[in-house]
Amino acid sequence: MSDLRNLDVELVHQPAFLDPVTSVIPTFRLLQQDGTLYPGAQAPDMSQELALKIHDTFLFIRALDERMLASQRQGRISFYMTQTGEEASDTCSAAALDAGDVIFAQYREQGALAFRGFSVDQFMNQIFSNHKDLGKGRQMPIHYGSRELNYVTISSPLGTQIPQATGYAFGFRQSQQKQCVICYFGEGAASEGDFHAGLNMAGVLKVPVIFFCRNNGYAISTPVHEQLAGDGVAGRGPGYGLKTLRVDGNDALAVYEATRLARQMAVEEHQPVLIESMTYRLGAHSSSDDPSGYRSRKEEDQWRDKDPVARFRNWLIKQGWWTDAQDQARQAEHRKAVADAMKRAEKLDSPPLEDLFSDVYDLLPWHLQQQQQQAREHILRHPQAYPATAPRLKAAGEGKA
Repeated sequence: MSDLRNLDVELVHQPAFLDPVTSVIPTFRLLQQDGTLYPGAQAPDMSQELALKIHDTFLFIRALDERMLASQRQGRISFYMTQTGEEASDTCSAAALDAGDVIFAQYREQGALAFRGFSVDQFMNQIFSNHKDLGKGRQMPIHYGSRELNYVTISSPLGTQIPQATGYAFGFRQSQQKQCVICYFGEGAASEGDFHAGLNMAGVLKVPVIFFCRNNGYAISTPVHEQLAGDGVAGRGPGYGLKTLRVDGNDALAVYEATRLARQMAVEEHQPVLIESMTYRLGAHSSSDDPSGYRSRKEEDQWRDKDPVARFRNWLIKQGWWTDAQDQARQAEHRKAVADAMKRAEKLDSPPLEDLFSDVYDLLPWHLQQQQQQAREHILRHPQAYPATAPRLKAAGEGKA
């Protein structure tokens, strides 16, 4: 990029303003809905084993989301967010990464975590906040994290992971490790100040990071045209010095290839990349949302016809790698596995009281020791309000009401 203060730049002698209407970024797409490639398109080098793993992850996530949303409606869990319709964006981008690459997620990337090997029991333990939850019950449901899988724990405040991802990628550059960071967020988060700070810092410092925006059309109920006046989120990338690509987020092959190339640039050239994945949230924003209040059934049906899972399944069948019968059998297996894991997780105890106070200080300071004792006494005074914790405190002989 030329230094704009120098004289070795192209000069013009008539004003020519860039027009945000005519300067439209194209969308990268390979696969048609029937599973055939577009004329002139070439499929990425993807093995049968990898392709089937991607599809199996799709089927697992569909089963998980279906069961967990029903469980929330039954009052068995407090909250849930599905990713129906967006599975290709995170799963296929994660498939193009190295296991040592670090994932900073928002809250709709369970496909990336499942692809990396997070088990059905680990999902359930987190959702039910039992004592086997890796986060020790401190987070609300779907706020996953796994140090083993290089998946940074999700934080609810929108967009905070974006500058954090830049900082982590800067560490990779300083240590000369051949790894990168991928940071997921929605187009709504791109309206946060953290987005601009994170991308600008990445562009200036030239760190190995991929910013992956899932543009699903809505920031909860706010449509994208009420959020962005320019050409989407991708239109902002070049201004911050990022290589930029817009991809059809419902095209598993295109997402995989886009991320593979982005990783190559990030790791080998220390070139940060912005990918805008154009997709659609077929379900509600969360279990607390009713999308019928802000979008039509006709719109949803139009996008349901572009289902990324069906599109990829059609491609697999045309390769001779999969059949409809196998698909139905595998769906049934995942549904049973999810249901069985849920029953196991529900029966496990909640984390011990001490876990509220651990993992911050090596030695617990006096004021937290005092709060811990006050919490014990409060629970023992009101055992009916704490049916899971009070019996354990009494059995341990801790304090008196």
